[in-house]
Amino acid sequence: MSTHPAISWRDVGVELGGSTVVSDVSLDVPTGAWLSLIGPNGAGKTTLVRTLGGTVDHAGDVELLGRDGRGLSVRDRARQLAVVPQHPVIPPGMRVFDYVLLGRAPHQGLRCASSLQDRRRSLAVLQRLGLEDFADRRVDTLSGGERQRVVLARALVQDTPVLVLDEPTAALDVGHQLEVLELIADLRTERELTIVTTVHDLTVAGQFADIVAVLADGRLVAAGTPTEVLTPDVIGAHWGVEASCDVDTEDGSVTVTVRRRKEQRRRPATPATTELAPHATEEDHR
Repeated sequence: MSTHPAISWRDVGVELGGSTVVSDVSLDVPTGAWLSLIGPNGAGKTTLVRTLGGTVDHAGDVELLGRDGRGLSVRDRARQLAVVPQHPVIPPGMRVFDYVLLGRAPHQGLRCASSLQDRRRSLAVLQRLGLEDFADRRVDTLSGGERQRVVLARALVQDTPVLVLDEPTAALDVGHQLEVLELIADLRTERELTIVTTVHDLTVAGQFADIVAVLADGRLVAAGTPTEVLTPDVIGAHWGVEASCDVDTEDGSVTVTVRRRKEQRRRPATPATTELAPHATEEDHR
C-alpha cells in the first residue's frame, strides 16, 4: 500500500440551506486503503463524500490523486473516481447490459458511441460479478441484491482507481450485505483500488476497513485503525449506547455489540393503553 494519499480533504466545510453540514474536516486516504466513514444520522457523511464527486460547493481543498478537485473536468473526474450513490437513478425499463455500458461513457470520444472494446469490457465485468445471465433483463425486475451488484458493475466498468460507495448495503438483508462487501474486498485486491464507504453498521466498518473516521455534527472527531477508533468510549460518546468491542488479534478487525445504556433500560414501562391528546390520532404517535 502506497503512503501517497489517493484522497486528501483539507479544512473542508460545506453549508447547505444556511446550515453548516461539514466543518473543518482534514483527512488523508492512502492509495489502496479502505476508509469507512461512520457517525450518527445527520453527521455529514454523505455530504463529505459528495465533495469528492464535485456535486456540492465547499470551503477548503479536496485533492484526488494529487490533483485539485476544482480543476478536474467532469470527464477527468469520472476517469479517476466512480461513485455508487445510496439511491441510484435507474431509467425505467433499461436492460442490465445497457445500464452497465453507461459506465464506459467517460472513455468514449466526442461521438459518445460505445465501441466493441466498451461492450467487451462491460460483459467481462458482468461475468466477474456473476451477472451475465441477467444481461437482457430489465434492471427494475431484479432483486435488491442483484440490483446492487448491477449498480456496482456500472461503477467498475469505469475502470477508475478510486471507488466510493454511499451506504452500499443499506437496503440489503444480512446475506446480501456480506455478499456485496466481500465482493468489494476481493475487487479491491484484484484492482488495487482505493475504497471509501459510508456505513451505519459499526461491525462492517470494523471488519472491512483499514481506516475508520467518525463524523459527529459535521466534524471529524476520531480517525485511525478500527482498533483505535471502535472503542466503548468513542461509541458511547457519539451514539449514546453501551458497547463491547471484540478485537481479532490476527487481522485487527473489530466486532461491535451495542445495547441501550442501563438508565434507559430502567425506565418505567409504557402503559399498555395510552390516552391520546385531544384531536390526535393513532397515526400521530407512530
